[in-house]
Parts: sequence; structure tokens; C-alpha cells
Amino acid sequence: MNSLPVLTPATVEACCAPARVPALGAEEAKQKALVFKALADPNRLRLLSIIKAEPSGESCVCDLTEPLDLGQPTVSHHLKMLVEAGLLHREKRGTWAYYSLIPGALDDVAGLLADL
Repeated sequence: MNSLPVLTPATVEACCAPARVPALGAEEAKQKALVFKALADPNRLRLLSIIKAEPSGESCVCDLTEPLDLGQPTVSHHLKMLVEAGLLHREKRGTWAYYSLIPGALDDVAGLLADL
């Protein structure tokens, strides 16, 4: 008759050490991913470039459709994602919205990976 092997409980030494608390918390990771997602689109990168190059430091949405050869609703969608990612500031003036870079936002992006 076959006897079953005797199992012994694992000792603490045999187990892996528990992982430390992650250096990057869930909420912080979510915010950083939002920034990277916003930057992952060529049209959004072009929008940032156009707005940054503007001597006044701001651009009207009405001036951003032609350079991208996109309709106003599409450009507005891309701008909204950049605002939500904390890269652009939106100011409504009458029927038009004006966008400007948030001071230090691009420097913050440059440091995102370095902080990991």
C-alpha cells in the first residue's frame, strides 16, 4: 500500500522576504501615466510645440486647427487631454479658449522617469 508523503509547513526562512512598500504610490503612478498618455500622441506633441513657440506664450484654439490640419473638435479634444495631464492652462475669453504652458510643467515631465 502506498503511503502519502508527510508534508511539513514551510519555515519563514524558506519564504521570500515581503516586498517593501512601493516607492511610487498608486495615485502618483496614475497621474504620471496620464502625462505619458497625453504625450504619446504626435498631434498633442505638436500642439505643445506650437504653443511653446508662440512669442506671447499662448495660443487660441482657433489658431491651432490649421497647422495640424484637424477640425476644431479634434484639436479641442487633444487640448483637453493636455490640460487634464497638467501640461496646459486653459483660459476662456468670449467664445474662444486660449492655451498656455503651465510654468515648469515640461521640466516636471523631464524629471518623471528620474524620480522612479
